[in-house]
Amino acid sequence: MPPPSRLPAPIASWFDRWSDILPLLLAEFVVWLGFGALLPVMPLYFREHGVDLATLGVVIAAWPAARLVGEPIFGWLADRVPRVPLMVAGNVGAGIFQFLPLIFVGPLPFLILRGLQGLSTAVYDPAARGYITDATPPERRGEAFGLYGAAQMGGLVFGPAIGGLGSAWFGGIGFVFVFGAISSFVAALAIGLRVRETPGSSRHHPGASFDATEFPGRPTLVHGADDPGALIPGAAASRMGLVNRLLLAAIIVNIGQNFAAGTYDVVWSIFLEGLGAGLELIGLTFAMFGLPILFLSPLFGRRVDRGGLVWLVLIGGLAPAVTGLIYPQIADPGLAVPLILVEATGFAMLNPALYAIVAAGSPPGRSSTAQGIYGAAGTMGFVVASLITGVLADADIRLPFYVFAAVMFVSLAAGLAVGGGALRRVGRASPPPAAPVAAADAEAETA
Repeated sequence: MPPPSRLPAPIASWFDRWSDILPLLLAEFVVWLGFGALLPVMPLYFREHGVDLATLGVVIAAWPAARLVGEPIFGWLADRVPRVPLMVAGNVGAGIFQFLPLIFVGPLPFLILRGLQGLSTAVYDPAARGYITDATPPERRGEAFGLYGAAQMGGLVFGPAIGGLGSAWFGGIGFVFVFGAISSFVAALAIGLRVRETPGSSRHHPGASFDATEFPGRPTLVHGADDPGALIPGAAASRMGLVNRLLLAAIIVNIGQNFAAGTYDVVWSIFLEGLGAGLELIGLTFAMFGLPILFLSPLFGRRVDRGGLVWLVLIGGLAPAVTGLIYPQIADPGLAVPLILVEATGFAMLNPALYAIVAAGSPPGRSSTAQGIYGAAGTMGFVVASLITGVLADADIRLPFYVFAAVMFVSLAAGLAVGGGALRRVGRASPPPAAPVAAADAEAETA
């Protein structure tokens, strides 16, 4: 996608820099428009059609459970076959199964259709994230995944408003299911027409050891590093496996943050409704969650590319954990809006950092596989949260928030402990190069 010829130079330069992934980002935005329109009303729709609170958690869990099984498989596949057909097929399937709950109604049909939609998403997501990893220079991956998160949250910001207005104009909640399906079909068409396969060689980008990363601030790969886990020079680095400290640390933290998603997908709309909120305010809270991620994710992603990952992960993880403790204390549903802005700012910091860590911990030629494992691990957190949230909420609507906060604190501490020195070295600036190297670099830049 070449930059428009008459745009100002900085904007044209931005289009040129991201031309390889812009079509995918636009498709992601369209998908999330449909998802954002559906998300606030989905639990309420299921409840209206015979799903009790405990069973609601099981129905919600069917989507991530299918992803848990599918993402590692399709991630492995996406490293071995063309990715564009996988992305197209995944979006087409998701659109079909997002529409069918209007026709097949009841707890069992909802359960099956949610599972099939999750499986379709599992076809798409690892291929998309692997594509971004391989199509983006190492020094810009944090910003790339910040833009990816911003595209998703852009859809989440505008989707609820479109869903609300469309439901009012077209006379019913069925509009959001139709709109979500159309959004997925449009995204599939855009990907099929505009996204070009990453050249095969780029899937074998130079690897790093599990204590190194592909960011500019990485430590030099030397023998005799001060950590027994150590930096592996040369050919040994290219043999890095999927079991490495960077990937494990990201996986552990991702389980905690997806536990939040599973909790909120089941209970959030019902919690606010119990406080007296109408559908308009419920939709507004989803839009407000998207705003900080939309505007701040690319900025935090750029910060990720300059190092300092540990602080971004720490602060980004603490924000949602603390707000999880505060939500049950509020009596006015309007107070949820400022708290959501704090929570979402944390996720805007956390997600680009985690995606960048996964990219750094991906063995050469296995970026989609690593993304599939990372996504599946987070999905496991979503599944567990969904299954227990309905039961907890049935006893006390506040309990799911306390449980999520505890899980987030534990996963954050465990992830930082596992990452240890590997994460600290990712955020550590490289020492100045020796004079001849610096001179050579200067000559190259001048040339």
